[in-house]
Amino acid sequence: MAKSRPPFASPITRILESLLDRYRDCREGDVASYIPELAKVDPDTFGICVATLDGHVYEVGDSRRRFTVQSISKPFVYGLSLDDHGVDGMARKVGVEPSGDAFNAISLGEEDGRPLNPMINAGAIATTGQVLAGDPATRLARILEMFRRYAGHPLEIDAAVYQSEARTGHRNRAIGHLLRNYDVLTDDPTPVVDVYFRQCSILVDCHDLALMAATLANQGRNPVTKERAIRAEHVESVLSVMASCGMYDSSGGWIHDVGMPAKSGVGGGVLAVLPGQFGIGIFSPRLDQKGNSVRAVRVCADLSEAWELHQFNPPYCPQTSRRHVHTSAEKHSSRSRHAREAACLRDHGDAIRVFEVQGSLSLATTEPIVREVLSAASDLRSLIVDFQHATAINVSSVALLADLASQLRDMGICVLFTHASRLPEIPRVVADRLGPVAAADILRHQSLDAGLESCENDLISAFLPDQDRRILDVSDYELAAGLSDTERAVLTSLLITRRYGRGESIVREGDEAHALFLIASGVVGAWTGPGGESARRTASFSPGTMVGGMAFIDGGPRSATLVADDDVECAVLQRGDFERLESTHPVVYAKILRNIAISLAAKLRLASAHLDLVTRRR
Repeated sequence: MAKSRPPFASPITRILESLLDRYRDCREGDVASYIPELAKVDPDTFGICVATLDGHVYEVGDSRRRFTVQSISKPFVYGLSLDDHGVDGMARKVGVEPSGDAFNAISLGEEDGRPLNPMINAGAIATTGQVLAGDPATRLARILEMFRRYAGHPLEIDAAVYQSEARTGHRNRAIGHLLRNYDVLTDDPTPVVDVYFRQCSILVDCHDLALMAATLANQGRNPVTKERAIRAEHVESVLSVMASCGMYDSSGGWIHDVGMPAKSGVGGGVLAVLPGQFGIGIFSPRLDQKGNSVRAVRVCADLSEAWELHQFNPPYCPQTSRRHVHTSAEKHSSRSRHAREAACLRDHGDAIRVFEVQGSLSLATTEPIVREVLSAASDLRSLIVDFQHATAINVSSVALLADLASQLRDMGICVLFTHASRLPEIPRVVADRLGPVAAADILRHQSLDAGLESCENDLISAFLPDQDRRILDVSDYELAAGLSDTERAVLTSLLITRRYGRGESIVREGDEAHALFLIASGVVGAWTGPGGESARRTASFSPGTMVGGMAFIDGGPRSATLVADDDVECAVLQRGDFERLESTHPVVYAKILRNIAISLAAKLRLASAHLDLVTRRR
């Protein structure tokens, strides 16, 4: 019997294991002892975790050994206070300047008593006091609930560590009273300091830290639960103070050498964030003289060098988010059209231009698209920007595209954003900048195909007179191509006129095929799926075209439900009448059969071109 293979370890895991082995014997530093309970921790505990933005966690060592979060709580509570008061409101209470002092230094502004930043104890106590609550219990409950959103599960407080901090935290109480003296805290500081002791005593592990960091890296949304932990616009403020002040009074050297926003705690934890990529959580209790974990600092430095993580040496960024550009003369919508309409699109379709964008859009990658659009604007009738392959977009990019849309609309150019609802920033910012009416018009089509079809219809209406789009007699049907007058008369004698109201089903998916439908007026849509919201519109057909040809020829069940998009008139050829032509008028039968085959081939080519449009350069 063949032996089962052991599971393969990811190269990521192997690198983390190598770092664990490299620094396992490092005995430099000492565990924190100024809080007596912290001195009891096993100094050799060592765990490393990396969490990706899709929620996968790589972990090695003692990654599930719990420890108290200590000062790592500070940036998260600061984020909660930012959500409560906004950046300006918090700036009146706590600054954002590095102090260069130890974490427990009394660093207050000389004039207003504001702490220099929220990462030192003075700033953290002031920040805790800004969390909106009617009483200390509610304040603590809100802080714990906030941590639950970051970690993805409820966290608890280590009662022994809290009591140890409460017994020995006289310096922090003194800081609290100084903050009250300057009215940074406006109520009794004692309950605020007590909540601060409790928030520092929350239990976490490396897995929790990595996911908390990944949540910040993911613009404030937990990558596993998808729950928002902090408003996206405040993430940059949190990461900024972490970058400048997060590693105590060695923050300058850290950001120079490692280059990631981070926060350490005297419990031995270090949390680091690579925005837009992943989060790191490390635990090792031995601390250097600055209060940072010796092993964790070295692991982060090695990872930064090995994986090129320094935020000021970012990976190559594409010069544009442009994925593909085409006109309607090159690629049509999935609408099957009469030869005259198709010719109109070939002749004038360059006036409809589609820009497909991809990846994460920033101002730098969006600007070249705007420039390219403006260079062609004088020749445009319609512009479609499709976001189907975009993964993220920042507010400045949406604003740039919204301003472009406004400018083009003032020039009389139709602008559509398709697949925009995938990125919630787009409808919100477009509505804010252009108003709800303009936004509804720009965002009215979800799919690229529907938007393209709409623009094509507008162009055809402009360039093809009404009489040239009408079906005047049987010779206008694609089924009658190549028939002589006598042969057309034979076909005409077999056709039956039927009319359908808007929304009425002409045939249903799975039905037995008895007839071929030639559209005289109106538009017919083809739908697949079980119906309701699950149904999907796969194609549409204009006057002059035929529908239902495949099942008509092979006798199989209908492959789609045909629905009248508006009031529709059809000329119907019954299958039995057509089959009798083979013996009564074999030449007419052969020509009609050829025309059905040509029509099916044209539809297949159109479907293939549409599929290529969707998948090319993926």
